[in-house]
Amino acid sequence: MQYSEGSIGRIFTLRLENGEKIPDCIEQFAREKNIKAALCTMIGGVDKGTLVVGPEDGNDPIITPILHAIDTAHEVSATGTIFPDEEGTPVLHMHAALGREGKTRTGCIRPGLDVWLVGEVIIMEILNTDMLRKKEKKSGLALLCKG
Repeated sequence: MQYSEGSIGRIFTLRLENGEKIPDCIEQFAREKNIKAALCTMIGGVDKGTLVVGPEDGNDPIITPILHAIDTAHEVSATGTIFPDEEGTPVLHMHAALGREGKTRTGCIRPGLDVWLVGEVIIMEILNTDMLRKKEKKSGLALLCKG
């Protein structure tokens, strides 16, 4: 286990507009406000985009993601973290549960989803942490680690 202790800084409340793309708009906001690390939650609606819904083979050392297309409006509840990559750029890692007609799709929003109608986002900044996302050679993923 790797860990870092921090403290809560600023808290931002965002209303994302119809058609804005996540994670892009949240990462852009983090850059503009100089947010290096944060806890991020979202509720609202999404449509049109792609979720990562698992690895093709969980035992394969090289992760090949399974992608699932979203092509219509869904309710969304999501949580994630923002931490800098090796260049210091804030990167959002967020997983979401999308619901429509009693069916749920769950996965990582990294490939991108469009906001449908509204997305309510709370960003709680984490100060004085030295965690960052560093690309791991084995999996090829940028994983959270001590800086």
